[in-house]
Amino acid sequence: MPMLTHAQIWTALDRLAARAGLSPSGLAKRAGLDPTTFNRSKRVTPDGRPRWPSTESVAKSLEAAGTTIGQFVALIGDNAPAATRSIPLIGLAQAGAAGYFDDAGLPVGSDWDEITFAIEDEHAFALEITGDSMQPAYRDGTIIVVSPVAPLRRGDRVVIKTRDGEVMAKELRRKSTRQIELKSLNPNHPDRVLAMSDVLWARRIVWASQ
Repeated sequence: MPMLTHAQIWTALDRLAARAGLSPSGLAKRAGLDPTTFNRSKRVTPDGRPRWPSTESVAKSLEAAGTTIGQFVALIGDNAPAATRSIPLIGLAQAGAAGYFDDAGLPVGSDWDEITFAIEDEHAFALEITGDSMQPAYRDGTIIVVSPVAPLRRGDRVVIKTRDGEVMAKELRRKSTRQIELKSLNPNHPDRVLAMSDVLWARRIVWASQ
């Protein structure tokens, strides 16, 4: 009978979090655990050996996600969704800081969290919304998945980063070689028109957790 591996259990926890629309740290927090319980750094011992999650943390996570032990076991095996990958996750408010993206607008650095998500784009990343500034489109805690390779079309919801470090989620109204016109997701906030020379990158939102 094959033995369970550390990687299988941690992957199942990542999948459990993703099914609940949460990051691993978000799942830990909802379960009443320290938010860092499921971080990558906690999955190995100080001397580099694989570490098991505690049975208590798994049990609390199952309860928080409304999942049975049988469903959790299914997330361990090959019958779990096959086309999934771990993608980096940070808060939208963090994304404007230096060190999270390279010059091409792709995720870099080791300070990202991760979620498991079914997507072909190997450069996809996720951002977690905080606050109510994007209601009714996105509420506090919503996770959005962004694809750098997805083509931009009028009406798409997009994430924009400017040369000043501002990061925003808007609806794309129009994009030309000279400027980009954006509609705010919250009707109480003004729409924006930016010169393309002021935009570092614009990426399409391909999924949201609500």
